[in-house]
Amino acid sequence: MKLSQLGFFCAVVDHGTIAAAAASLHCVPSNITARLRELEIQLGVVLFNRENNRLLVTP
Repeated sequence: MKLSQLGFFCAVVDHGTIAAAAASLHCVPSNITARLRELEIQLGVVLFNRENNRLLVTP
């Protein structure tokens, strides 16, 4: 687990979408998506429910 992955996770939680998080972090959305998927694989859990272009944090 990398600190940058946690930063991306927090940004998505704060902003609600990957696009908004990417804009605030000055990076491309595909980078955030890749890092979140890596984090989910490393932790072995689904971090977000993906619904209608929104990410909802799982319990």
